[in-house]
This record gives sequence, structure tokens and C-alpha cells, in this order.
Amino acid sequence: MNVIEFQNKKKKKEKITMITCYTHWEARILDQTPMDVLLVGDSLAMVIYGHPTTLPATVEMMARHTEAVVRGAPHKFVISDLPFLSFRKGITESMNTVEKLMQTGAHAVKLEGIDGHEETVKHIVQSGVPVMGHIGLTPQSFHGLGGFKVQGQTEEQKNILMKQALKLQECGAFSIVLECVPDDIATAITQKLSIPTIGIGAGKNTDGQVLVLQDALGMNSTFKPKFVRHFMNGEKELMMAATNYHNAVKTGEFPTLDESYNTHL
Repeated sequence: MNVIEFQNKKKKKEKITMITCYTHWEARILDQTPMDVLLVGDSLAMVIYGHPTTLPATVEMMARHTEAVVRGAPHKFVISDLPFLSFRKGITESMNTVEKLMQTGAHAVKLEGIDGHEETVKHIVQSGVPVMGHIGLTPQSFHGLGGFKVQGQTEEQKNILMKQALKLQECGAFSIVLECVPDDIATAITQKLSIPTIGIGAGKNTDGQVLVLQDALGMNSTFKPKFVRHFMNGEKELMMAATNYHNAVKTGEFPTLDESYNTHL
């Protein structure tokens, strides 16, 4: 997968599959699947570190996890998120962040929004680094948006989203994530753009879909927004495996002689 294939898949109307990935062991497994793209999202601040928002993700944190994912999935297209405010401090500092993430082996970076950092996006793209955009519900703007809410529900908001999408395309983004926007506006944006859209809570008519891996695996049974589907009951499976191990140790069934080393005289 590469940026040219993103365009080709849109032209051929072939859906693009993307899922988050934060660690080496996850990447090693996903590398053996047909998944198109792995996203090292700043959502790792919530999923891996237990923070309530993505804001605590740092450049160093993103670089460390991106490097681990790249090593585990050498055959996958890996995108790394630019964390909170890291691309709002001027072009020089923004490029320092991009440099750190790309040097880990990432193939592209993703950033949220477009208003106020158009020149930064252009500069990153002109520097040879593919940029994926992200509009709609942008978690880094959690406070400014008044919480995790569906975006684009009024005509004014819909017009703003369309303008943002077109601006990202004009600035050189190769693809755009549409998060938590009504199906009709996601469809309109997808049809208007020549670059692919990736939806999360944006209906079925986007050019692709992305989910958080742990959400898709059902690792938190109490967390299930409208747009999430649990493709397995991972929480239950993990609890069962841990319980089985616990019981096997308690009863002496584990380890067996075959699972033990013996002295050969």
C-alpha cells in the first residue's frame, strides 16, 4: 500500500481498511492479515495509558510506539499521528516533529483540522511527506467542541466541513479521515473530493473505514459508541484465558513434564 494505491482504490471503488495499532505484538499479528493500513493514533494516550483524552500524547510517545509498530509490521503502510499542538508552533517546530516520526519508519503523518495551519500542511507535503487530514470530531479539540459530539448537524457546520475537506485536498493531503459526521455530509464530501475519505462514525459511503483495534476486538464491553462493532468478545476471551491459566497452576496441571526441562545424565 502507498499513496498512489489510495488514489487507485478510490477510482476502482475498492474500500480501504485501516485500524489503529500501538505495539509491536499487535503489529506482528496485523502484518499477517489483509489489512491495508495501520494507524499509530494519538488515541494510544487513552487506550494504552488510560488518559481520558488524547491530549497527553507526546511526540516522544508517538515516536516510540510508531517505531515498535513499524518493526512489527514491515509489510504494512503505517501512518503516525501528530500529537496535540505539535503542528501549531510554527513550521520549523512542526517539521522537527514530522522528522522524528518519519525517522521511525512511518510512511505518512496524520493531523487534525486545517484552519490556521494551511501553510504547515503545504510545507510538510512539499517536503516529501504524505499527509492524511482529519476533520469532523477532532479529539484534540475536545474542549473547543464541547465534548465528543457528532459534527456537521447544521447547514452551517456542513458547509464548514466541506470547505475544510476541499482546503485539505488543495493543500496536498492524500486522504482525509471523517469522524462522527452524518452519513449525508460524509457522502457529499466523498463524492466531491478526488482523494479518498476514511470514515469512523461517518456511514458506509466513505472510501474506507477505520476503527480502534481494541474497540473492534471488544476489549472493553462497557464502551460501545454507535459506530463501533465488536468483531469478537476479546474482554471475555482474555478473562477466560487468564482464569484457565490460574486454575491450571492452582491444580498443578501446569506445567506438565513435557513443559519442563529435565537433566539428562
